Amino acid sequence: MAAYVAALCTELYSMAHPQRAIPPAHSMTADLTRAMVRPTIFLGGGTPSMLPEALMEQTLAAADAVVPLRDAEVTVECNPGTVLGRDYLRALRAMGVNRVSLGVQSLHDPTLRVLGRIHTAAEAYASFNDARAVGFERINLDFIFGLPGQTVVQWEETLREIVTWGADHFALYSLILEERTPLYAQVTSGRISVPDDDTAGAMYELAIAHLAAGYVQYEISNWARADAFDAPVPSHACHHNLAYWLNADYLAAGAGAHGHLYPRRYINVAGIDDYIAHVRARSLPVAEVIDLTPRDLAAETMFMGLRLNAGVSFAHFRDRCGVGIDAIFGVELADLVQQGLIERDDRGVRLSPRGRMLGNRVFERFV
Repeated sequence: MAAYVAALCTELYSMAHPQRAIPPAHSMTADLTRAMVRPTIFLGGGTPSMLPEALMEQTLAAADAVVPLRDAEVTVECNPGTVLGRDYLRALRAMGVNRVSLGVQSLHDPTLRVLGRIHTAAEAYASFNDARAVGFERINLDFIFGLPGQTVVQWEETLREIVTWGADHFALYSLILEERTPLYAQVTSGRISVPDDDTAGAMYELAIAHLAAGYVQYEISNWARADAFDAPVPSHACHHNLAYWLNADYLAAGAGAHGHLYPRRYINVAGIDDYIAHVRARSLPVAEVIDLTPRDLAAETMFMGLRLNAGVSFAHFRDRCGVGIDAIFGVELADLVQQGLIERDDRGVRLSPRGRMLGNRVFERFV
């Protein structure tokens, strides 16, 4: 673990540019653009909370050389089964972490075991309470619906329970079966079953209904608390994810990390040993580079941005792509408006309520 962190920090320090100034985020307006997103640091893609305090501090010190922690939203993904109690969480806060994301996934222990999770529902709740007790004011909870054997009644019970926790942010995702995983093999072989699309749709509608009282839905799968209701995204929204949905550039470090610096995306080598060897040899630990065309940029700006309730503002599209939205997608947008899948006003375009239920049909028009 120490050798990996040493390599990770070496890669991070190589990204630092003392002359580069990171501007503060602009105030939120209805014309949501990349300039309104805070600088962010996100430690995820695995289980960063397994890192001992000393190695976490070493990693954050290296990240600070790239993006100053004092100005950033700094998030650590935590598996409830590995969070080491209040002392560890308190140490994270002292290091500059101001947001934690807990991958709870389910409150049904047998289902957690099917998913291969190492925590229980009780441990997840304890981790949440510990994070709140040490002063974290931004806590994300991630859940999945459409799980093996899950019923609508069970999901509604989960929703009723989690809204009592008082979290600041929820990410609720429909189960996606990934090929070459044990769960995929079990489902395709018929050993276990998952809810059909209609049932998953009913679960999604239940989530919208139950979270409406205390949270603002700002993206297809994300809800957050809001201090005011006149901004395009709520005050407790996750700015790191906003950067993705606004198709911003982002750096990536570590084994298997994915970065985006238009006109390219890049993917680091996945193997830990290979990654360490590349860094020690002073070679870029990049396994793949994907070249992007202006059309790719425009398409990604559309189908990522339309996930947001605020949609894609004309100002954002021009800022990101350099041209007006109708110059590239005028025909597609007119057709989608005619079908009732897109709403359009003088600021931009967004999914209609019907379009939100048929999002993939809309997104494929821009690919």
